Amino acid sequence: MEKVKKMTGKIGNMFRTSGTRNGSYSVGLTVIVIAIVIVLNLVAGQLPESARNIDVSSTKIYEISDTTTELLDGLEDDIEMTVLAVQDETDDRITTFLSRYEALSDHINIEWVDPVLHPSALTEYDASENTIVISCEATGKSTTVSFDDILVPDMYSYYYYGSTSYTEFNGEGSLTSAVNYVTSDVQKMIYQTTGHGEGTPSTTVTDLMNQNNYSLSELNLLMTTSIPEDCDLLLMYAPTTDLSDSETEMLKNYLADGGKVMILLGDTNATELPNLESILEEYGIQAADGYIADPQRCYQGNYYYIFPELSLSGDMADGISSEMVLLTNSHGMTLTDPARDTITTTGFMNSSDSAYAVSETDQEQGSFTLGAVAEETISTDSGEESADSSEDSSEDTADGSEDGSEDTADTSEDTSSDDEEVTSRLTVISAGSLIDSQITDSFTQLENTTVFMNAVTANFDGVQNISIEPKSLQIEYNTVQYAGLLSLLVVFGIPAVVLIGGFVIWFRRRKA
Repeated sequence: MEKVKKMTGKIGNMFRTSGTRNGSYSVGLTVIVIAIVIVLNLVAGQLPESARNIDVSSTKIYEISDTTTELLDGLEDDIEMTVLAVQDETDDRITTFLSRYEALSDHINIEWVDPVLHPSALTEYDASENTIVISCEATGKSTTVSFDDILVPDMYSYYYYGSTSYTEFNGEGSLTSAVNYVTSDVQKMIYQTTGHGEGTPSTTVTDLMNQNNYSLSELNLLMTTSIPEDCDLLLMYAPTTDLSDSETEMLKNYLADGGKVMILLGDTNATELPNLESILEEYGIQAADGYIADPQRCYQGNYYYIFPELSLSGDMADGISSEMVLLTNSHGMTLTDPARDTITTTGFMNSSDSAYAVSETDQEQGSFTLGAVAEETISTDSGEESADSSEDSSEDTADGSEDGSEDTADTSEDTSSDDEEVTSRLTVISAGSLIDSQITDSFTQLENTTVFMNAVTANFDGVQNISIEPKSLQIEYNTVQYAGLLSLLVVFGIPAVVLIGGFVIWFRRRKA
């Protein structure tokens, strides 16, 4: 019994030492920390996925633009997004973005339907697997977005190397365009002229137009007697040959009736297009001879690759932040007095004062307009009714009846009340390179396509440009450029100080 008491005392003394007390404190602290971590994980597990995932991608593929935020904030109808895919097998980038998108509005509901467990769903929705069906019950409209529209595959890599990789992430653009389509009844018809060596808009531009519900169709003016009545905008992209006299008259009549025309000048001298130039001069836009070189605002010493100064306002300024637009082989323009006082012409893109209009025989220095808009408010009435009214008034007046003068007065009042005001709009951009794929696809940080789509959308009342460009998934490499004293200090100096400081503290504690 005595031995047991001694042993118990020894054990008790062991737990009274400073080392044992410190060890017990460390164990207790470790248990508390582990408990806190477990509780935090349990709480975090209950949070929605949109709140649990932080966007650390270099191109911010999950970042939502103001365009989408404004559209979703204004939603009044409920949107159903049915995802026909196996959720556990779907790319994490898609599932994460969908959860973030759903959290942006209470009017959006996302439901996952497993087509393996429910194969009839594909027939019910008339869609294939790995597709999102977006529908709005209030409007009765629906559309689909494929996973390949969100994660754009690299077909070159697939066909030549047999590997699957992706080049772009277009989650926001695809979904926002679909939401706009099913909730809006706005659809615009854009006719693009042909027969004058015009260029073909790139896939990037046509995709952006589709996102805005703009339909693009070709129109040969020589094969018609008038511009179609459903034409909301007539687009002439980089013509290389001139209009005929009949086509020129057709365009002038179309503008005089309140039409909308947008012209991007091509890679040819403007003086070789006298009929087209006559239309521009009527609206106060005169083409300068030669191409514009701007030593002050050029790309890496290439004087003909210029960054114009932008002066945008209203709808034209939507989504513009960096104001970086690159033009090549650009013609200059000067604003003159238009043919009528009712026409107002303003520029929205200009060169610097140090620019030159360079031709084969001359160089003219000055500031040149590179983009301009001319507007004219026109009063329209019914010509037939006016003619009939005037004839009736003449007969009544000839008879000398007192009622004739009264009828004439009443007729004039009715005619004036039927007058309507429409606004014609002519937009001229001095270089078709604004939407050249070699520029827009190579320099994704530029805002060429945004300026172009804003210029298109500005022709339509009550319509907002919702085109959103996809985000690149290309690998970005970090390189050390111009490694000066500051770079050496950050890369080597700070880590060395931290290591030496830590070693000194450790060594002192070890000796103590």
